[in-house]
Amino acid sequence: MDIILHIGAQRTATTTLQSYLRANAAALSEQEIGFWGPIRTRNDGLLSGVLPETRVPDTGPLGGADRARRRIAARLETTARRGIGRLIVSDENMLGTVRQNLRGPLLYPDAGARLQAYARAFDGAVGRVVLSVRALDQYWSSAWAYAVGRGFRLPRPSELEDMADQPRSWQAVIEEAAAAFPGAEIQVHVHERHAGFPERRLWHMLDGKVEPPMRAARGWLHRAPDLGELRAVLAARGEDPGQLPPGAGRWAVFDAPQAARLRETYADDMFWLEAGAGGKATLIEEEQPDQAGANLPGGATTRGQKDDRQDGKVARAG
Repeated sequence: MDIILHIGAQRTATTTLQSYLRANAAALSEQEIGFWGPIRTRNDGLLSGVLPETRVPDTGPLGGADRARRRIAARLETTARRGIGRLIVSDENMLGTVRQNLRGPLLYPDAGARLQAYARAFDGAVGRVVLSVRALDQYWSSAWAYAVGRGFRLPRPSELEDMADQPRSWQAVIEEAAAAFPGAEIQVHVHERHAGFPERRLWHMLDGKVEPPMRAARGWLHRAPDLGELRAVLAARGEDPGQLPPGAGRWAVFDAPQAARLRETYADDMFWLEAGAGGKATLIEEEQPDQAGANLPGGATTRGQKDDRQDGKVARAG
């Protein structure tokens, strides 16, 4: 059975993809495709014990991580017996959480150690790891809006300056994923291309070997609250809504120079990915997204690891 691990990141329409896969579970099962999302990985405790903070009480001779590995292996065996040939496991918290990033403030500072723990838990069975990236100024703005909307404090000016200048970017996260899963392909999607089109993300995750269902394929869930919604949140908890900038629409957390520095860092990330990512990752691109959601997305290309393995250079694949 082929296992595809979708690790997020947060604020890149992960809930949209999970909701789509859940809504189409029966149709996908007919194509021998299975899905484990947060309902299984978190609510049902499938991944409990993989990380120290998720460890369950030890009621047997094995520690939490060992029990988790055996539990996962047993579930994988049961799933394979049901005739599932490809399994997508999706949980963005494998990378870390939004609040951990904001408290850093760093972009998934312990992603490497966390992903190594999950690699051990799946015992080398993962063949592909899928990660979505997003322009860093937009990622951090969305993260702050999401967190403030759920009770987190407003950012301090010094934190925003630190975020704009921090050394970690998506390249570091991708390299750590590649190191944690040395036998797997790291596939990178671009949020701005795939956010509201989960069926295209599925198509790429499975190399086009799927007829993507269109049910629930045009939602975009858990979008960050806008300025009006955030002002209402602050007022409801007794804080001054005037701390937010005037106007409507998205909250632009950074000033112009800070946003420019973050965009420059993201441009460096994309240049690295487009140049092949040192053979560590495959960048999925769509130059002309197909609004109709056809089986073969228009303009779909891949760059990076897969192309490097084929002929030692970066090439386009239609």
